Amino acid sequence: MAVPSTTTRRDSGADGDRRENDRATTISLDGGRQLAYAEYGQPSGAPVLFLHGTPGSRRLGALFDEAARERDVRILAPDRPGYGRSTTWSERPIRDADRYVRAVLDDANVQRAGVVAFSGGAPHALATAARCPDIVGRIDLVAGATPPDVTAEQPVTQRALNGLATRAPTLLDGLFRGQAWLARRLDPSFVIAQYTASDVDEPLPDEVATTIKADFLTALAGDGSGTVAELRATATDWEIDFESVEADVRFWHGTNDTNVPIEGVRAFAQRLPTASLQTLDGADHLRTLLRSVPEIVEEHR
Repeated sequence: MAVPSTTTRRDSGADGDRRENDRATTISLDGGRQLAYAEYGQPSGAPVLFLHGTPGSRRLGALFDEAARERDVRILAPDRPGYGRSTTWSERPIRDADRYVRAVLDDANVQRAGVVAFSGGAPHALATAARCPDIVGRIDLVAGATPPDVTAEQPVTQRALNGLATRAPTLLDGLFRGQAWLARRLDPSFVIAQYTASDVDEPLPDEVATTIKADFLTALAGDGSGTVAELRATATDWEIDFESVEADVRFWHGTNDTNVPIEGVRAFAQRLPTASLQTLDGADHLRTLLRSVPEIVEEHR
């Protein structure tokens, strides 16, 4: 799948917050497509693939960097197709996630890795595990999205986004462009508000806020095609054989997650034969990720 030669370049910040630089490896794939990923933690450590949310990018992996370096873990964080530096793959179904996952692992010379997925990255992690049990070790789903058939009451915002993605994708693309325009000009709190509960009074460190903003801007650097495509795909049948997932699956979910209500997660976990649920009392969508990072990395070392 991946062409042997790759290109590594220093990101000047053009696709995200200009104060944030990172090293992105770009892989050339069949058909002229490009796939980008970044590395965090220890280069010689235990490999862990990190799948960002929807929208999201490789930059969110920076939240794992310190914990991964301290625990000898290597984080591989790709831009999924349609985000950041990765080319859009038109009509790519969720079940084909292993196509880009294998490309990243092959380029990084990794045969088997643990997988950590945040929010909208959850279905892609499970799809890869179902299709390729040989390359996936333990799976951690952090504030993970749930299939539409187990979601009893979907939040209003999510329901509206899914509706636009399926019935008015061009309009939704324009809305995301407008959000990116505003995010570039406003304080990081504009982006953070999309992932936090309004009744949680727990300030975030400045470096975390900067990373969240950079992640959002990188995700929408070109357009909103990646986000629109994923929202449309996750709003319908994921086409994943959950019974075939052999890897141990751990759900990490906050009891105050207003993006993905925990009731649906409890129901979803019962459908996966190897799943367990770790709840984080009072945590919202973003704080579930921040609070679980050290323990997750420790268990992957």
